[in-house]
Amino acid sequence: MNGARELRRRLRGEPARVAAIGAATAEAWGQVDLVPVVATQEGLLAELPRPAGRVLFAGAEGARRLLVDELGADFVALYRTLELEPEEPPDGDLVVLASPSAARAYARAGGGAAAVAIGPETARAARAAGLVVAAEAETQDGEGLAAAVAAAAR
Repeated sequence: MNGARELRRRLRGEPARVAAIGAATAEAWGQVDLVPVVATQEGLLAELPRPAGRVLFAGAEGARRLLVDELGADFVALYRTLELEPEEPPDGDLVVLASPSAARAYARAGGGAAAVAIGPETARAARAAGLVVAAEAETQDGEGLAAAVAAAAR
């Protein structure tokens, strides 16, 4: 979402086609041509028509480079994610993680609650940081996350 809003703000002219990784990003952009069923770089890569042509991947500084590497895409960093650390981890039985950076920050803060991850990259980052992943959302949106929280709470 952040990348879509920032790219739209800076854009001169209109791109021929636009793909978004996830419904929220698509909504932040406006009209898009493709939103993959699986809201990950892998999902977009699997659904992108070939040949893809010239591709620009706009996202966070330090974003994974799968699309850049696989498609020979140009990359522009439009924002930076700062991983903040609270003095003490929030207290709770379950933590909802909506990004890999949230997983890393929660683990560094000493959080020990079981985690619900919004998607596979967040789950991977949580496990790598030593967290226990109780559930992973099947779809990377609010409904999928709510269903995963409900499943983990049972």
